[in-house]
Amino acid sequence: MSASQEHNINLIRQLQNGDEEAFSHLINTYHKPLYIYALNLTKDHAAAEDIVQNTFLKTWKYRKKLNPDLPIKNLLYKSTFNNFISHYRKEKPFQSIEETYIEAINETIEDDNAEILSKKIEMVTQGIEELPKKCKEIFLLSKQDGLTNSEIAEYLSISVKTVEGQITKAYRILRDLIGEQLKEILFILFDIKK
Repeated sequence: MSASQEHNINLIRQLQNGDEEAFSHLINTYHKPLYIYALNLTKDHAAAEDIVQNTFLKTWKYRKKLNPDLPIKNLLYKSTFNNFISHYRKEKPFQSIEETYIEAINETIEDDNAEILSKKIEMVTQGIEELPKKCKEIFLLSKQDGLTNSEIAEYLSISVKTVEGQITKAYRILRDLIGEQLKEILFILFDIKK
């Protein structure tokens, strides 16, 4: 057994026994990374703080059910993501297309890759910033502002073909960065804010 596994088992056993110092250690260790993760998902400081607080409250409330064989770190990220989904459901009525994306995102978030998703969100955000100027402008008008290709063409006095070409180019560049999860990550970045 590795030192980290042993530490994990001891920490969870202390939590199960109601050890408040172990709980404080958990908060001190994971509050900042979980907050950054939640902020990447929500783009809202207050909401991110609420989500992370809820994660810790639930962890304490259900501490007796914690499994010492599973890394507490993974559980915290998964719980934070689930709290984000609950928060989003309260904030905005669902449409079927959004439910489909949420299901896809839920499948994407396995116990061992919540941090990877957070990194990919950051990579896509950075990738969008680094797109060529015109490409970035058209892509953001489409995804962030929700304009149709013909509305963008009219707004920028260019052809619809040019708009389509620039959007295709943006997708290609971003897909090269992170692969097939691009749609789910773009949903997190843009559709949730509409």
